[in-house]
Amino acid sequence: MVDNVFSDAAMAELYDVFHPWGLAPDDAFYIDLVMSARSVLDVGCGTGLLQREARRRGHTGRLVGLDPADAMLEVGRRDRGDVEWVLGDLATTSFENEFDLVVMTGHAFQVLTTDEELRSALAAVRRALAEDGRFVFETRNPAARGWEAWRPSRTRTVTGPDGAEATSVHRLEGVEGDLVTFTTAYSSTAWGGEVRHSRSTLRFPDSGALDALLAGAGLEVRARYGDWARGPLTDASEEIITCAVPGGSAR
Repeated sequence: MVDNVFSDAAMAELYDVFHPWGLAPDDAFYIDLVMSARSVLDVGCGTGLLQREARRRGHTGRLVGLDPADAMLEVGRRDRGDVEWVLGDLATTSFENEFDLVVMTGHAFQVLTTDEELRSALAAVRRALAEDGRFVFETRNPAARGWEAWRPSRTRTVTGPDGAEATSVHRLEGVEGDLVTFTTAYSSTAWGGEVRHSRSTLRFPDSGALDALLAGAGLEVRARYGDWARGPLTDASEEIITCAVPGGSAR
């Protein structure tokens, strides 16, 4: 099911305002990977900022953005017609040995909350990868307990291209095992006082759980980092950044 924050056209229009290219610490990390690959699949691409930036920088290979929210893809389509925009998710696609690089950025991997979802998604990634391909993604490190920064709330206000002020307020709802649920309230001075709400649950697997799931899909970890400068993973690291490659038959 697509979260309201991504399926609502008005909120999709605000996504790039809240997440402009170049401000996130992972932007430089991922664009370097994309620019060095001939064919790239961005899973959960949203508005496709990564693929759009790659085209602006002169990438001439195949770029595919996959997302289940058509409102988000429409933002990307209007900007770049030279990227393949695919509506759906890994469960609805049938890519076979087509990509040198598959990425899941913006903690998109964490929306897969059950073992069944994860096994199905990772199997699809394995099928999509060329034999010398790489799968790169990040998850928040549960040891760092990053969700505690969402209590009692985290507020951000930005100014859109139309001059309207938009505000997001994130609130932690609950933690159960490795699942963290939070709500987000969005408002805009252009909406006449209307507030739009989103509720999301993310999974925070540790590195051991990730390794087991990857191995089950026939993928093996080639590199792992704890920050975007490629530092080592520690308990204090906010991120678990994983690069996996095809590594034998899935169990």
